[in-house]
Amino acid sequence: MSLIQLIEIDSENWREALELSVHPHQARFVSSATPPVAMALAKAYIRPENRVVEPYGIYNGDELVGFLNLHYTPESQDDYWIFHFFIDKRFQRSGFGAQALNEVIKKLKQQHPPARRLRLTVHTENLSAQSFYKRFGFKDDGILTYGDPTYSYLF
Repeated sequence: MSLIQLIEIDSENWREALELSVHPHQARFVSSATPPVAMALAKAYIRPENRVVEPYGIYNGDELVGFLNLHYTPESQDDYWIFHFFIDKRFQRSGFGAQALNEVIKKLKQQHPPARRLRLTVHTENLSAQSFYKRFGFKDDGILTYGDPTYSYLF
């Protein structure tokens, strides 16, 4: 059993996070920039739409296996988003994605009690991710955000 934990990307681990990548055919699903973490870290600094942006490394024990950005408006009920979520190509299909989503939900419940909905977008051509999120319990909202379908998880 692995021990997945979310650890904020900071001055100690940002270089390691920049080494994370996906398979070439998956790159357009994660970010328009390479490496994908570079764009995500820039958003944490810029804070688009005045949201708080927290970049997290997904760790299996001491090993960095993936990444995600959590965007949110503090004290809101439904403005919590995951962006740039991916598992490094070396660790895909190991169950880390589902474990990381469980950790995000646990973190939201603990640190942001008003939160009732977690949202994310999925590239229209990423059928594998659409299926994964649906199996996890996300529902297609029937709207587009930044040109991609938006999915919600209610808790």
